[in-house]
Amino acid sequence: MASSYGEDASKSALQSAYEAVEMQLAPAHAQRVDREVHMHFTAMGAYRKAPLVLAYVTYRNEMDTKPLIERAWKDGKRVAVPVCDRGTLRFYEITTLEGMHAGSRGVLEPDPAECTPIADDELEGSICLVPGLVFDSEGYRIGYGAGYYDNFLAGYPGLKVGLVRTLRISSNPLPHDDHDVPMDVLVSDGSVWVCDRSTI
Repeated sequence: MASSYGEDASKSALQSAYEAVEMQLAPAHAQRVDREVHMHFTAMGAYRKAPLVLAYVTYRNEMDTKPLIERAWKDGKRVAVPVCDRGTLRFYEITTLEGMHAGSRGVLEPDPAECTPIADDELEGSICLVPGLVFDSEGYRIGYGAGYYDNFLAGYPGLKVGLVRTLRISSNPLPHDDHDVPMDVLVSDGSVWVCDRSTI
């Protein structure tokens, strides 16, 4: 495993190391861990109050978000997922997971022609689930390197939540730049960790 200190502290080295660990995770174990994360997330007061959840559709070996999306609908919440376009994220409301297609980076996206875009004034009080390969205790993350989420989160007014399996939490601080935006809360199979207490 790459360390977040020394010569192997580059983001690319950490990306490769954590992707390799995830590939070794047994599917049954991953499903059990993901269910525990889902349980902790849906028990949060912030989730219960949020009218809108900005989610993402699982990519590669990420945590399975489809059960959370379906649970949010059952709980009467609106759900939106992003479309990546020339370095920016635009969220569109969805009411079904049918009809999603692979976007430019291979991530499942809705068809903008068939969905309603989320306006900026609808984001207040919402929750944004943010993907990542690894997170640290301050809420910083290493994603897949495109920077789409950091660009979006820089002006996002809602609660930023990282869903993370415990094995993806770094015990050391991760390398980050001035434009990297930390999470407010990390939700793992073991606990809910508040990174920025001013948001809760």
